[in-house]
Amino acid sequence: MIRCQNLTWGAPGQPLTPALDVAMAKGSLTAVIGANGCGKSSLLKVIAGLQKPLTGKVLLDVPRRGNVAYMPQQQFMDRQFPISLQALVAAGFWGNKQTAQQRSARLNTVLANWHLSGLEHRPLMALSGGELQRALLARLCLADAPLLLLDEPHAALDELGQELLWQHINTWQAEGRTLLVVCHDLAAVRKHMPQTLLIKSSGSVLAASTQLIKPPQVA
Repeated sequence: MIRCQNLTWGAPGQPLTPALDVAMAKGSLTAVIGANGCGKSSLLKVIAGLQKPLTGKVLLDVPRRGNVAYMPQQQFMDRQFPISLQALVAAGFWGNKQTAQQRSARLNTVLANWHLSGLEHRPLMALSGGELQRALLARLCLADAPLLLLDEPHAALDELGQELLWQHINTWQAEGRTLLVVCHDLAAVRKHMPQTLLIKSSGSVLAASTQLIKPPQVA
């Protein structure tokens, strides 16, 4: 469960929206939509505990440490950082108590599931945007967190990658995990997301995706 109480966020003294009061049930799947700059990514960071709110608070039904997995937009990653794709994905094991043999087997399975086998030793700078995105999603698979926060997970993915993405999202929800997904693809939101949180300057609306309210247009 995620409960936002009188929550505002943004630059000091400059909240992006009026106070947000909303609750998302345990095991729910929610899209976050809105115009560019409305604070969707910042909201995920506040929920993840990576950014402090201006007012109010976020209540979770699990402790953040080890129970919240946050997937940022890849544009904020340092592609020059000297690690391989395999090392990036394996970072999802943080806090996991499996044996080395169990980790190796699971890592190989996840890489295969995301069609990344054979790319294990490529540095980040040698990956395409789609390959890097699938690596970030593969890392998420290893986290075993009950709360998943995904910021534009569909970005840079081709048709196969998007199919894999929605398959995994459906699986994660079926496992009882709570998901909050920032998404600009309104057709995908209508097709895959049971409920939608619309963020806009005049407030926020939580609604069924079949009644999706289009976000304001950006000039």
